[in-house]
Amino acid sequence: MDDSDLHNAFHDEGPGGEDTILSPRGIEAFTRKVTTTASHLAGHASNPNDNHYRNAMTQVHKSMRRPGMQRSMFSMAKTTPTDLVRSKFSTSEIQSRALSYLSDDMLKNIPEDDNSYSLFQGFSASFPELTDEGKKHRRRVSRGRKMLEESPSAPESPQHLHKLKKERSSLMHELEMLGIRKNMASSEIREIDNKIANLGGMRRIILERLAGLEQEEALLEHDIVDMEGRIDDAQVLVDEAESIAAATPIRTDEDDLVTDQDAHEFMSQSVYEQLPSASSTPSKPRRHKTVRRKSMPILHEHFDPGFNIREIKAHQDNITAMDFDVPFGTMITSAMDDTVKVWDLNAGRCIGMLEGHTASVRALQVEDNLLVTGSMDATIRLWDLSKAHYDPQGSQFGREDEEDDGMAFENADDQPVDPPEGSMDECPLFTLESHVDEITALHFRGDVLVSGSADKTLRHWDLQKGRCVQTLDVMWAAAQASVSLDTGEGSWRQTNRPASRSADFIGSVQVFESALACGTADGMVRLWDLRSGQVHRSLVGHTGPVTCLQFDDAHLVTGSLDRSIRIWDLRTGSIFDAYAYDNPVTSMSFDSRRIVSAAGEDVVKVYDKMESRQWDCGAGITEAEENRTPAIVDHVRVKEGYLVEGRQDGIVGVWAC
Repeated sequence: MDDSDLHNAFHDEGPGGEDTILSPRGIEAFTRKVTTTASHLAGHASNPNDNHYRNAMTQVHKSMRRPGMQRSMFSMAKTTPTDLVRSKFSTSEIQSRALSYLSDDMLKNIPEDDNSYSLFQGFSASFPELTDEGKKHRRRVSRGRKMLEESPSAPESPQHLHKLKKERSSLMHELEMLGIRKNMASSEIREIDNKIANLGGMRRIILERLAGLEQEEALLEHDIVDMEGRIDDAQVLVDEAESIAAATPIRTDEDDLVTDQDAHEFMSQSVYEQLPSASSTPSKPRRHKTVRRKSMPILHEHFDPGFNIREIKAHQDNITAMDFDVPFGTMITSAMDDTVKVWDLNAGRCIGMLEGHTASVRALQVEDNLLVTGSMDATIRLWDLSKAHYDPQGSQFGREDEEDDGMAFENADDQPVDPPEGSMDECPLFTLESHVDEITALHFRGDVLVSGSADKTLRHWDLQKGRCVQTLDVMWAAAQASVSLDTGEGSWRQTNRPASRSADFIGSVQVFESALACGTADGMVRLWDLRSGQVHRSLVGHTGPVTCLQFDDAHLVTGSLDRSIRIWDLRTGSIFDAYAYDNPVTSMSFDSRRIVSAAGEDVVKVYDKMESRQWDCGAGITEAEENRTPAIVDHVRVKEGYLVEGRQDGIVGVWAC
């Protein structure tokens, strides 16, 4: 098969003597020749003396050496299959395929749609020019209809009838477009609702992630506190060893050998006297190192106001006092059952019970792991909560094998009520004993502690020395003020409104450096100067016993059994604002934004200072739908929107407000 055979196979003469490329007859002849040549070559391939095979390969080699053939082969070898396919399409066809291309994922995930209109109808109905033109046409038709109605006689002609039918068709088309636009708006609303639901699910996932991060943060805080305690203990041992080494005399070669009795006397003097006594009582002052948190939880800031974070059955009796340090931190509660419990708010667990008081605790405060409690036994006790033996991972509760991947605000009904035994044995620091009647109020800041008692005195304590440094007689101060004013009304101001419940003589105190604010049963709020021990100013306004107070840089907020909350301007001593409730106010607390108070109801009264509005928060709202009536709220505390409230049935509720 030579070049003439290839030419004859691909070129055949047509009817006019012209060559026809790839004619059927030529392809058939070429196929026969190729088959014959292949058979001939295969049959004689084993004969090395056959010249026919050599001649055929020589001709093929010559054909391959032609420049045109080589360029064609090289260009085909460098061209990808995609380019070969694209070369068969024109530019317009390629552009059309690119615009109309849909991936397999898009074809598989086509959402179900129950719309009654097509995509073209939706485009036509939403096209701005068409809608504007429709409105103009409607106005023209309306004007034309008015003109026809106002004309005395409308011409009855086929043209007029045709015009009316045309206008009707136009109005019907516009009505159809309006229906399509309504369906489009409804579909968009449903799509937005689906997106909101999806975003709500995503928000829930992120909240769970944030809760997990804060749980890990709390564990690290606990480990850091534990490590710092170990470092302090090791430092004490090192200091004792150094002091012992310094007190040990240096022996020389001239010294004689000591006897066993001398050695015993030497050890008694140098070692035994310097070791801490195991029989030391907690009443002796013991140094407390303040451990401040290095992080602040923010999970509650992302909850809606009024969201119930947790509910804890803390006691079996009426809660008498409560406080917590930071959101999702440590909470301390006391009740009429004479128990004082420490809680981990992040997990909702009781981590221990504080034993030492012989009666119920009426007042307490916790700050940076330092807890101060005042009891009806007339004593004040200080506790170091950083010494508590508590594993926040829950291994002491028999839950070390369970995964704690739930959110921090979920209720854990399976948590044990009884705390681990002995977890608070090392927490007592010392006891303060000077009052002769029950402690009804206390407050400390730094090393200064002030307590109020039913013995009608205020006592100023130095926490470093552990002793009382000043006693303030409230009755004597009231008498002195009465004499100096010469009012003739007696030494004690009687309130005009009778108290609906028994009121403490000293309802609340707060101290800041040398300034002291005190609210008493006569409805007076007295501002004391601890440097002189004198009353600096008296705020008159309440008509019932003052039960709670708190001040900041500019304002003092007080609550009273006269059912009112008053906000005083400390710079002028006048009332800045006031609002009343239906029941006596038993507890109050405020932060940078809101004032919360317990006013004899099953909800907490919240006053938003930024928006100047009142609203209720608590179980009385959430449980009203279930026809349940929760107990009355007696105590409230709030810090940065994290609200804790204690009820008369011993339940503690934690809320976002």
